[in-house]
Amino acid sequence: MGDVLSRFLNRSGLAAKVEAASVVPEWPRLVGPQIAAVTEPIRVSDGTLFVAVNTSAWIMELNLMKGELMRYLNAGKRAGRIEQIVFVMRS
Repeated sequence: MGDVLSRFLNRSGLAAKVEAASVVPEWPRLVGPQIAAVTEPIRVSDGTLFVAVNTSAWIMELNLMKGELMRYLNAGKRAGRIEQIVFVMRS
């Protein structure tokens, strides 16, 4: 069953989107408990990950760490890589 689903996702062009979206449930493991405690991944759209953040101070800090975070999120991925992270204030 897994092979059939994998082939379907590859043929339909959805494999990369599914792979990119996998960062949402994996966020706490990928970024660690300190960052996960003050952030919440919202969605992935066209290679851009949108993340809600508790404070503007954390947004500034995370923007400085963006390159490092991108490496963690994309480690081992061939397709579905995150191209950009946008941090927004949590409402």
